[in-house]
Amino acid sequence: MSTILVLYYSPGGTIAEMANIIAHGIEEVEGMEARIRTVPAVSANTEKTENIIPENGPLYAALQDLEECAGLAMGCPTHFGNMPAAMKYFIDSTSPLWMSGKLVDKPAAVFSGSMSLHGGQESTLLTMILPLLHHGMLITGLPYTQTELLSTKTGGTPYGASRVTSDSGPNVLSDEERALCLALGRRLAHTAKKLKN
Repeated sequence: MSTILVLYYSPGGTIAEMANIIAHGIEEVEGMEARIRTVPAVSANTEKTENIIPENGPLYAALQDLEECAGLAMGCPTHFGNMPAAMKYFIDSTSPLWMSGKLVDKPAAVFSGSMSLHGGQESTLLTMILPLLHHGMLITGLPYTQTELLSTKTGGTPYGASRVTSDSGPNVLSDEERALCLALGRRLAHTAKKLKN
């Protein structure tokens, strides 16, 4: 089995839901499995740290998870059109992998969500893509053969899966958002499998 790392930050749970659907898409591809990991929150109090093991949910990611993976799906919410500090902090810790070239030629995909359709989803996806390109990773987006991109009135971009969330009601993924998450997982897994062979 080859492992795809599904790495996310989700303080409200909506990105975690996307991560799990993407993981299902990955595992639909024979010989591929998903390893779900998260990153700890960053505190304004510089002396405060999170426990080594989270109270609930998946384990925190380690550099070894990135080194061992055959591909990476990375997701986080939109914070002012950018990735949140917690994800950036983790990415900034990956310099040893950059120096050794451990991620070169591995496929990667990104996913995000915002509270409005034009709330910075695409710019957030692009901010996540930039460090992955510096690592030499190969970016797999969503092609327009995914017809949901043509019909969605909620999330979904060619840069990666996205969703529209809400503070005022239930955060239900639309049919298009769900389909695009599954498609992104499958595409990433198929790409990793082809590159391995």
